[in-house]
Amino acid sequence: MVKPFLKILFCCLVGQIGYAQVSPDCATAIPICNNTPVNGGTNDFGADDFNGAASSGCLEQTVSGTIESNSAWYRFRTNASGQLGFNIGHNSSEDWDFALYQASDCNALGEPVRCNFFDNSDSKRFIGVGEDPTGDEESVHYEDWLQVEAGQDYYLFINNFSNVNSGFSIQFTGEIWLTNPYDALDCSIINNLLGPPIAACADETVVLDASTSGAVSYEWYRDAGGGFQLISGANASTYTVPNSAQYRVVVTTGTGTIISDVQVGFNAVPATNTMSDVAFCHTPDTIFDLSIKDTEALGSQDPNDFIVSYHSSQADADAGINPLEKQYAKSPGQETVYVRTTSLANPDCYDTSESFLLDAIEVPELTFSEQMVICEGAGAIVIGETMPNPNFTYQWSTGEQSPSIMVSQEGEYTVTVTHTSSGSSCETTKTITVNISELPVITDVEIDDFKPRNTVRIITESNTELEYRLDDGDFQSSNTFEDVLPGRHEVTMRDIYGCGEVKEDIVVVGYLSSFSPNGDVLNEQWHVEGLSELSSPIVTIYDRYGKLIKQMTEFDAGWDGNLNGQPLPSTDYWFKLSYLDDNGNRVNAKYLQSHFSLVR
Repeated sequence: MVKPFLKILFCCLVGQIGYAQVSPDCATAIPICNNTPVNGGTNDFGADDFNGAASSGCLEQTVSGTIESNSAWYRFRTNASGQLGFNIGHNSSEDWDFALYQASDCNALGEPVRCNFFDNSDSKRFIGVGEDPTGDEESVHYEDWLQVEAGQDYYLFINNFSNVNSGFSIQFTGEIWLTNPYDALDCSIINNLLGPPIAACADETVVLDASTSGAVSYEWYRDAGGGFQLISGANASTYTVPNSAQYRVVVTTGTGTIISDVQVGFNAVPATNTMSDVAFCHTPDTIFDLSIKDTEALGSQDPNDFIVSYHSSQADADAGINPLEKQYAKSPGQETVYVRTTSLANPDCYDTSESFLLDAIEVPELTFSEQMVICEGAGAIVIGETMPNPNFTYQWSTGEQSPSIMVSQEGEYTVTVTHTSSGSSCETTKTITVNISELPVITDVEIDDFKPRNTVRIITESNTELEYRLDDGDFQSSNTFEDVLPGRHEVTMRDIYGCGEVKEDIVVVGYLSSFSPNGDVLNEQWHVEGLSELSSPIVTIYDRYGKLIKQMTEFDAGWDGNLNGQPLPSTDYWFKLSYLDDNGNRVNAKYLQSHFSLVR
């Protein structure tokens, strides 16, 4: 995200013809306050301000053996407390460094409180303290904000390492300019008739005032790069500046002559192009990229010179505050977005004349189920949206145009829901599959044989989705129950769509699938485990022709394979189990009329 400028004070564009107000030495550092200097470039250095030191903070000696290559020194004094930063703008092909010292004496600079010595291999256009004005939050050329107190003196050393330079500009930033927009820095340190350097926009009028008590005459001069030249006809105490240059006034008084110089720089004022309205389809996680409007706003203007920000009100755009995130998480609906196009060199030069309508058209969100079931014998069901949005239109594959429809047949039904706004439409399509669900029927219950804890499986031929429960337990999707104790149980099977349920009483007992009464003491008798869990149980054994062979109760040891004392042949035999239910009626246990084998 591109951060807002917190202080709208600056100087002139880098690359413009220079009108240097530069001192290469700390001892003669240029005092600055609310308006900062325009520099046409540094050229070598004066005295060695670091006196042969190998380093100063992050700064190191160059190949020449000194820390300074092409240096400029400035000094300023804070007049308020708070967060302070600055941007040093330069040509992206050049390598600039800086160090900031909290000191009031060049002979006692100490270590810098902020320092940056990174090379410019990534072709950045700004170094400084605080935040890169282009929005690069990861820039290694920026140091942390400075927290200042009123009355503190600072020296700023700026050095060109590349030896080829087109100059630099300085722009103060930080919250201190919000609390003290006109006096964050102390201008009393500047002793100059014409005052500090002036940064202005191209559409501003700058009037220099040299009014002096007792003045006899005034002469005005301009230096546009070739030395000071007398301005013909300019002999009043004030002079209206036509363009960027270094200006000088010579005031003649009865007691002598006063000479004062001042630097004036004008920056171009951007013009935002006419912005077109935007409509886009919006979902809960949609992010609109506002940066796609930058090119439209700038037109042919160089994006390296200007920055575009977007605001939710005209007041915010005018003040350059509270910019919207470029990756804007807009809520559904229409919103007017106000555009601010700002000079990167001088945030005082901006245009907020344009705005556009941003219409986030809500994409219909369909919450009804894609799977619907008609219960066998129920006839028909309603599918679709039961709580429709009045702004949406509906079109079904059946030709109907209502939010919901009544269907009685299996199949797939498709609905397209459309939301139209500002002449644009967003739609969502959903297909509902309708099935007919048969009433569930238990076909069989399988019980593992002769175990202290048994496995029970509910068998059904139904094709619908079912869930199962044993006794008062929770329903489950599996038809298998593990570790079931012997005795009476109730199983429940139900359709998950609410199309009915069925319950059955079952008896869980264990028995051998075969026995061999051959005198080897293994499996000599056939019996049923778990009868004691039933009320008055009776086990009846038959041969394959239905002849009664044996009846047993819970107190019988089992059947030894004989009838009237005579051994019966090896073959399969059948049995059934009856017991008394809760009402005292004798009932046969379902799913247990099974068989076992006698093996001799």
